[in-house]
Amino acid sequence: MSETTPATKWLLDPLHSEVQFKIKHLVISTVTGSFKVFQGSMQSEGEDFNHAQVEFTLDVDSVDTNQEQRDAHLRGEEFFDSVQFPHIKFVSTSVVRERGDTYQLHGDLTIKNVTKPVTLEAEYGGSAVDFYGNHKAGFEVTGQINRKDFGLTWGAVTEAGNIVLGDDVKLTINVQFAKQAQA
Repeated sequence: MSETTPATKWLLDPLHSEVQFKIKHLVISTVTGSFKVFQGSMQSEGEDFNHAQVEFTLDVDSVDTNQEQRDAHLRGEEFFDSVQFPHIKFVSTSVVRERGDTYQLHGDLTIKNVTKPVTLEAEYGGSAVDFYGNHKAGFEVTGQINRKDFGLTWGAVTEAGNIVLGDDVKLTINVQFAKQAQA
């Protein structure tokens, strides 16, 4: 942040945000899931999001694939182990405008106490004032990670030799941030 421009604080609006993931199942179809509980914040220079700082945390127990047995398996020790590792965390290391309203979001992602650098693409959707006078900014963040890089190594093969679960996880995160009043 520059010395002359005060930092603008933004808080994630969970009512108007969503976190989704997709992963291949049996290599022939895709399972979609989401996390229902999360929080985040951002600091920027006004509404210039170039070089902003972003933090985001997911509650692992809120994983939802629309199938309770699978969700329990995901929360268990073979996957996220939510008892021991209740959160997934992302902290940006840099946000750089690539072109127009598209930014490269570089940061450290921590899953199961394994932290790895990741790069995501963030598309700025614009800003608006809602019915209550809250100034909002919206982004669609997309990317892909390899689950095995983060210790999510469970795997199985069917009797016919098909891999049960793919390694690559596609992420789509749609978020609205609410600008906070200056102190």
